[in-house]
Amino acid sequence: MDMEARAHSEHPEALRLWLRLLTCTQLIETQVRSRLREQFDTTLPRFDLMAQLERSPEGMRMNELSRRMMVTGGNVTGVTDQLVTEGLVERVDVPNDRRAFLVRLTAKGRREFQRMAQAHEGWIVQAFSNLSDTDLTQLHGLLGQVKQQQAQARAPITSTGSEIPVPSKTDAA
Repeated sequence: MDMEARAHSEHPEALRLWLRLLTCTQLIETQVRSRLREQFDTTLPRFDLMAQLERSPEGMRMNELSRRMMVTGGNVTGVTDQLVTEGLVERVDVPNDRRAFLVRLTAKGRREFQRMAQAHEGWIVQAFSNLSDTDLTQLHGLLGQVKQQQAQARAPITSTGSEIPVPSKTDAA
């Protein structure tokens, strides 16, 4: 039984939509996990870690990887250890900080990630292939509105009860 099957017609439309989003996410993620395993003998966490490193060619500290992936440091360490053993990532000392190191893709890791990323992109495109470009744009925009509302709802509240403005990336520039 998928998540959406739990909802009934008497439930609010928003709840039924939430469960449909969860179901769609789980179905697509299951397909991606299966294909990564079958075609590349890897896991989604390994792919995700490599994707983060691909975006930061200079490397990343473990705590930053953990934060970006939204998993514990122990999970990142375990995945990193496996990838180091396979020669896909390397640990590099941070100058002037004996306790810290950066993790970055090796040349082999970069090549392997590019192959996986190309296939991954195709799988995601295929997952939405029954939607028109207009449908995709509309769905993306609507979900963007939900995302923005939730981000605003997380804004810190002052002791007077009013929101503290959270600077946007454009404010910082």
